[in-house]
Amino acid sequence: MARPTILQFKDFYYPFLATFGLPANLLTIMILSRGNCGLSKCISVYMVAMATADLLVMIFNVIVYHICTYPFPHSFLSYTAVCKFIIYFCSTSLNMSVWFTVLFTVDRFVAISCQKFKTKYCRVRTAAAVITTLSVLIYFKSIPFLFAFTFERIINNIHWGCRSRIDFFTSPAGIGFLWMMSVSTTLIPFALIFLFNCLTVRRILVASRARRGLRGHSSENQSDPEMENRRKSIILLFTVSGSFIVLWLTHIVSFLTTGLIDIAHYRGDYTAPGYIAIETGSMLMYLSSCTNTCIYAATQTKFRDELKKVVKSPWTLILILVKK
Repeated sequence: MARPTILQFKDFYYPFLATFGLPANLLTIMILSRGNCGLSKCISVYMVAMATADLLVMIFNVIVYHICTYPFPHSFLSYTAVCKFIIYFCSTSLNMSVWFTVLFTVDRFVAISCQKFKTKYCRVRTAAAVITTLSVLIYFKSIPFLFAFTFERIINNIHWGCRSRIDFFTSPAGIGFLWMMSVSTTLIPFALIFLFNCLTVRRILVASRARRGLRGHSSENQSDPEMENRRKSIILLFTVSGSFIVLWLTHIVSFLTTGLIDIAHYRGDYTAPGYIAIETGSMLMYLSSCTNTCIYAATQTKFRDELKKVVKSPWTLILILVKK
């Protein structure tokens, strides 16, 4: 019997995603850490944090789970203890990827719209403290996942596999925890990004009209460095947050329509529309963890130049060694 189409597509999709996403995020971290992209140190900290979280998503969610664990149920990764930690780190990595995008959006909102608060908030020390605090909270928030699963079978006194604990997922505490995790990873970040982008747009429109009025009609054809810098910052903000919203939209819609409990206990037909919607949403969701590199390269000239240098440097070294 032929494998369902959705499973065949997953067999191709996740290795392809890892092949591109892993080196892309590594290059992004390397380039941004060097500080030669013409960006402020504060925004660079948030962008490095986003790239690091996306790298963890590629490692745990895509490579370890979808490529190494799910297709090979008899490997050491299927030991129950290992399996629990994989689920735990999958949850924390995805949460950090989402919430670091929210932090990036908030930072750009403050930098553009809150000039009085900007000097206090948009600092490297503040960014590092916010990112560290949020990471610790996410790791603590996901701890119940370690107790939400149990073994599927025992072979030679060894626990294998992970299955949902019915008593946990049907208890009020378990249902509340699961809804809290899902809402805090989907609806709340989605709403915050949308809200802060709307507020930023409103502030930009007001400031642009006021600035054009102050400069007067005589200078309409002259360049405005302040407006140019603001334009570049806005392009970066809207492409990053817009990409996140578009790629997460299918996952959020399928979550709202299918229901979380059905997802947690799904054992149905692989051709069912609900299952296909959930898997499609997940694939697009993971795609969002490797698009930022393309966005930076497309919107930031200096990042693109640094990317070319990094890509060319190994070949330059090889040519030098060959000549010698």
